[in-house]
Amino acid sequence: MLTAIRRFFGFESGEDEDPTEGLFRPTPAVVSSPTAFRIGEKLSIKGEIEGEGDLELAGRFEGVIHVNGRVVVGDRAEVDADITASTIVIGGKVRGNLNATGRVEILPQGVLTGNLKSGSFAAADGALVKGEVVIDRGGRGKLETGNQP
Repeated sequence: MLTAIRRFFGFESGEDEDPTEGLFRPTPAVVSSPTAFRIGEKLSIKGEIEGEGDLELAGRFEGVIHVNGRVVVGDRAEVDADITASTIVIGGKVRGNLNATGRVEILPQGVLTGNLKSGSFAAADGALVKGEVVIDRGGRGKLETGNQP
């Protein structure tokens, strides 16, 4: 982990070392983007994350997440947030509502307490989901919550 910090600040090139040393290593089914923004295991953040790109949560987050990309919640992460993204993968604990234009996947150790709306959904053996699950295969590309006229 110290090597990754030194490399981040430009003190080491990291050419001969494993670039994923000390980082969250998802299961093979959950290969994350090397360019994803990452909230580390020992970080706790409150607020709103909005934008384009992928996001990895390995620590604690409370707030709102709205990204046009993939959100991966690591197996030790604790998230209290409504999450809107293209794809969402839950390996830790999430309390909040999920909206995905693509797929939502709950891994064996994943826990979701909240409602879920997506184009595709999968929950592995051992996963826990407490809430309503709505699959919208209409391909509308836009998911909304609340009252509809």
